[in-house]
Amino acid sequence: MNDATPSADYLDKGFLGHPIGLRTLFLTEMWERMSFYGMRGLLVLFMTAEVFNGGFAISQSEANTIVAIYVGMVYFMSLPGGWIADRLLGKQKAVLYGGIIIALGHYCLAVPMKETFYIGLSLVVLGTGLLKPNISAIVGELYTRADPRRDAGFTIFYMAINIGSFLGFLICGYLGENVNWHYGFGAAGIGMTFGVAQYILTLKNLGGAGTEIQEKDPNKRKQQLTFVLVIVVALFAFVLAGIFGLWALDAILLNRILALIIGLISIIYFVFIYFFGKLTPLEKKNMVMIVFLFLGAAAFWAGFDQSAGSFNNFAKYNTNLSFFGLFEMPASWVQLINPTFVVLFAPFFAALWLRLGAKNMEPGAPVKFAFGVILNGFGFLIMVYAVYAAVEAADGRVGVQWLLLVYLFQTLGELSLSPVGLSAMSKYSPKRYSGQMMGVWFLASAFGGMIAGQIGFEAASEGLGFMDDVFLNTFYALAGLGVVLIVASRFIKGEILED
Repeated sequence: MNDATPSADYLDKGFLGHPIGLRTLFLTEMWERMSFYGMRGLLVLFMTAEVFNGGFAISQSEANTIVAIYVGMVYFMSLPGGWIADRLLGKQKAVLYGGIIIALGHYCLAVPMKETFYIGLSLVVLGTGLLKPNISAIVGELYTRADPRRDAGFTIFYMAINIGSFLGFLICGYLGENVNWHYGFGAAGIGMTFGVAQYILTLKNLGGAGTEIQEKDPNKRKQQLTFVLVIVVALFAFVLAGIFGLWALDAILLNRILALIIGLISIIYFVFIYFFGKLTPLEKKNMVMIVFLFLGAAAFWAGFDQSAGSFNNFAKYNTNLSFFGLFEMPASWVQLINPTFVVLFAPFFAALWLRLGAKNMEPGAPVKFAFGVILNGFGFLIMVYAVYAAVEAADGRVGVQWLLLVYLFQTLGELSLSPVGLSAMSKYSPKRYSGQMMGVWFLASAFGGMIAGQIGFEAASEGLGFMDDVFLNTFYALAGLGVVLIVASRFIKGEILED
């Protein structure tokens, strides 16, 4: 840990009993997630809307797949984003540059043109790849690895994600669905601009956290940065060629290809680090546990990301959105349920882990992940019965309480897994790979996102009457993996590494 970080002696309690730098990161993450989720909540609804309503009029199954590709690539780019921060920029600068690129992407989405829509998505992908893994890694650097506040700190940080997503769904969702789609996208850009501004103004709170750069030779660093920029420009040119019709690829096929590529990259990366990363025996032991956590996280997000796809479509077309008979809610507002539950229950989970830890009874990360995956699975079991009810309803619509229950179970699962995963990556990963390993954590989200696209495609392609089979199979898969993680937890245990 950097000597400039005062929390090494647990003395820095400037923000809710935690290091003052957590406030800077909390607000940056809050505004970034406001922009990300606010825009994401509109995507499938915008693309499936009729042309005369300002949309693209594409099928639900294709829209689900495009959103899954976008979400998957957002998290996939976290792996090179972590490497760039570790070796070339430092995490603080990576977060700053990423935030600026994200804001530019949202402003492109605000322009009512099909070309700028896809350019905007591409910029958000690039910017999030720089920001997302590195802001989480900086949180870890605010604490020593043995600091008992670490897990609670990540849970507080996780509340920022959900406060931001609440604001995004509320503001962007209302503007997009009730006023103009592109006003909603523009509001996301304004939110990210707020985040960048406060980050710059309060950057000093981070001290030395996130400033370390592995490549010490400035000439080599310049050469490698140039190489990275050339690759980025080449990839962006390739994407632009597709946007302007110079090449075309079926979205479903692309989703499957990317899922295969991300899966292979994950395997290759873990094998390379394990055998050629010059790890100590303890670090290798931790890597085995991280592989199991990776699998659990990928499965969890494959289910959870239905909120942006098949669940969002169900809210729009199969849910009664009347608010006590006063007005009809935007469909994207149903997603407010999840962040609301997270804000309500996150303090309880933070206190629970602290209390269990004080009694030496806290379950290990694999068991927490198992709970998260199984609870997510129960959400799909509830969706099976929601589909049954919609099929039987005269108008094909059910009460919003079904999705309320689904999101309750998903939220409890999320709080058992996601903040725990962020903390586990920061304290069990080899220090010299900390940024990259946080990128690997988000690579699990990328892989899960691609699987989510396949689930969403299957759920939408055959209509409402066939959704129950897809959701029931998803429940079986998640529950089964949860049991595997519980059994595996008896044999795999991580050990906190020294700073």
